[in-house]
Amino acid sequence: MSVGLQRLREDTAALRAGATAKGEDPAVIDAALELDARRRRIAGEADSLRAQRKEVSARMGAALKGGAADAESLRAESTAIGGQIDGLAAQLAELETQLEQLMLRIPNPVDADVPVGPPDATVTVREWGEPVAHDAGGWHRAAHWELGEELGILDLPAGAKVTGSGFPLYRGAGAALQRALINLMLDIHTGEHGMAEVWPPALVNEASARGTGQIPDKEDQMYVVERDGLYLNPTAEVAVTNIHRDEIIDATRLPIRYVAYSPSFRREAGAAGRATRGILRVHQFDKVEMVSFTRPDDSAAELEWMTERAEVALQRLGLAYRVRLLATGDMGFTQAKTYDLEVWAPGVEEWLEVSSVSNFRDFQARRMNIRWRPSAGEKPEILHTLNGSSLGLARTVAALLEVYQQRDRSVVLPDVLASRVGPMKPPA
Repeated sequence: MSVGLQRLREDTAALRAGATAKGEDPAVIDAALELDARRRRIAGEADSLRAQRKEVSARMGAALKGGAADAESLRAESTAIGGQIDGLAAQLAELETQLEQLMLRIPNPVDADVPVGPPDATVTVREWGEPVAHDAGGWHRAAHWELGEELGILDLPAGAKVTGSGFPLYRGAGAALQRALINLMLDIHTGEHGMAEVWPPALVNEASARGTGQIPDKEDQMYVVERDGLYLNPTAEVAVTNIHRDEIIDATRLPIRYVAYSPSFRREAGAAGRATRGILRVHQFDKVEMVSFTRPDDSAAELEWMTERAEVALQRLGLAYRVRLLATGDMGFTQAKTYDLEVWAPGVEEWLEVSSVSNFRDFQARRMNIRWRPSAGEKPEILHTLNGSSLGLARTVAALLEVYQQRDRSVVLPDVLASRVGPMKPPA
């Protein structure tokens, strides 16, 4: 379950408001309440019948000892009550299954400081750097797909031939740039931020997808290996967060902070149009992901810390960016609060989202039964999970090419990348 039965019963109004704010149907909450009431009523009837059967069994025992004539009738009465209990148990099992499915469809309510409204209610929290103008220096900057083709580093037709539209193929310095960015991000987060690196599987099972909230909310966006019942990773978040599924974590281990590289796959790459040109919206992309497990009281501060760690990576790349606090209409089903980091790409003259950092509070951990024990002997409690990309490479690559291109269409990358990638110049 995602929100817990106690919260469903005691915080119903907030759950309804939260669902409405995210554009979800609050009727699922009322349906869950009705099922919960039926389940409790039937459970009460079963308890009463068990007490009645216990009483009849005691009377039957006394009757058998005393040779009373009604012993057989009491035996029959006990058997009949047992049949009623079995029937109620079957009803309870069915109701619990239905209730669990409904609870999985209740969205995570947002934090109190999240703007309520449509996507244009999203607010800019801070900015860094000076966005490069499209015509800075008196010449026009090319879009990354034009530049990538001229440099011979981005081959979209080959990717489409091998797989299909939305599966880019990088060549030469383009491939080296992908690898350099992945290594740079991992080095920053492990060496400077103390995160433990993991290399997760590229496929996840249904339980993992359900645990992080991809199922039942985003199943249409996932690639499915039907024969084996597996899903291609939509983001390393799914695999890494499930590392601790069904575990109780000692308080001394918290926070646990991971960083992982993973290829990511999403079926829904966006509607047709300018936004799908080049590598702005693709079906396969590379991403370095941060995942954190924290004490509930620490998760709000952890969100700020993780967002700042993603900003460090952008600052090393010298890319102008802004931090955006998402409004409810721009948030997903699972998040309680989300910051998006957007970089300026002068070739397409757009702000591109390259990182999304979210606090899920207990939403995911409850689904995955991840708990922590405050101290020895204390009852385990649900902990909080967070994750954030640092960074999504496709759009980061697009911004790098457009920001650092020169008048002669060469690209002079920042020092942190140049030594790893080599020159990017048009063919002579």
